[in-house]
Order: sequence, then structure tokens, then C-alpha cells
Amino acid sequence: MKSDSVSRLTGLLLALWNLPALADSEGLLDIFGSVNHAPCVLEMTSAYQTVDLKSVPRSMLMRPGDGATPQAFQLRFLDCRRASGSLLNDRKGTLVWSAYQPVVSVSFVAVADADDPRLVKVQGVSGMGLRLTDSLGRDVRLGSRGAPLFVAHGSDTLTWHVQPTRTSAALSNGAFRAVVDFRLNYE
Repeated sequence: MKSDSVSRLTGLLLALWNLPALADSEGLLDIFGSVNHAPCVLEMTSAYQTVDLKSVPRSMLMRPGDGATPQAFQLRFLDCRRASGSLLNDRKGTLVWSAYQPVVSVSFVAVADADDPRLVKVQGVSGMGLRLTDSLGRDVRLGSRGAPLFVAHGSDTLTWHVQPTRTSAALSNGAFRAVVDFRLNYE
């Protein structure tokens, strides 16, 4: 019994000895954010998206300029205020404004295809790039501000399309991918 008491006492002392180690355990909070003056906030699910173009039929990409079925993607905004907005349309040199709606333009930034710089370069196959267009069918100019768009209160979603498009290079088969960054521009 004496040996049993010594064992328990030894166990208790070892537990107390290790207690400071448990109390000294460390952790980390990674806290970040931003303060900005913008008429809307981009919804987090819009900030990081995956657009699945699935399997693109080679028969849709027979000649340079041929395009496969476009796939829509959207940017959703939260907390849009009824506020005046204005932006210069860089393409037309005109001011787009509203007394009641925010105005935004989006810049899409990606590596351009070597054979057709209007298209996003894809990795994994040749002979194909990706055409980006806005909801009115206007081509996105990579690296440039897009046409100013109104963000309607209560319908705070803007839509673009991505379309696999044939280039002049020899078309190869296989899986492909591309990464496109975007920036919101308010003034």
C-alpha cells in the first residue's frame, strides 16, 4: 500500500511538474481587414471563385476565333448604399454617373495569350485562350478598366462570361487552367 501511495504521489508530482508546460502553450490569431470608403463591399464568395468549363468539345474550336459555350460568373456585392457615383469611361472618354446608384468598373488582370492578346492564356493546352466579356457582350481588355457599371440597390450582382476560344496555334488536347485576378474601381 505504501508503494501505491508513493506511485500516486509521484504521478501527482509529475502532473504538477507538467502543468506549467500546459499553461505556457501558445497560439496565434491571424487578424486582418481593411477600412475603405466604397459604396459596396464584395461578398467573400465572389472574391475567390472557381469557374468550371467542364469538357470543351474540340469540334467547337475548328478555326481561329471559334468559341465554345460561354460560362457565366458573377460578382456579388453587399451593403450597397444609395449613393451618387461617377466614373470616367476610359474607352469613350465620357463620364458615367448616377445620383442614386454606385458606379464600379472592374479590371481583370491575367497573362495574355501569345497568339491573341485579347484572350487569357491557359496552361496545359495550346491553340485555345479564354475570352472574357461583360453582361452586354463587350470584350474585357486585360489589365484595363472595364466599362463603368451601375450597381443597383437590391440587385447587387454583376455578371461576366468566360468562353474558350480558338487561337491560331495548333490545338492540343488535355486539361487546362488559368488564373485571373480582378480589381474593383470606384471613384
